[in-house]
Amino acid sequence: MILEAAMLQVKPGSTPDFEKSFKEASSLISSIEGYMGHELQQCLEDDHKYLLLVKWRTLEDHTIGFRESSQYQEWKALLHHYYDPFPVVEHFTRINLD
Repeated sequence: MILEAAMLQVKPGSTPDFEKSFKEASSLISSIEGYMGHELQQCLEDDHKYLLLVKWRTLEDHTIGFRESSQYQEWKALLHHYYDPFPVVEHFTRINLD
């Protein structure tokens, strides 16, 4: 499993619209092969900052399966205009601590 993490800085005054658009966009990402779940967290110290976490089966499910899909084009149209600056997306894998 791969964990995608992105810190989203939403433009001031647009958080209610962003959250509404994100709810709509959630059905797009969840339709992709290899998608395992996602969540959006709002920062307590800065209400324009969000943390997006998405679980993918493989890195390629995100970087190819989602980003090269028609669903991604819709996702982009719904969400990308809210960000300033545009977020850095990183991928993580679990370290076995046993």
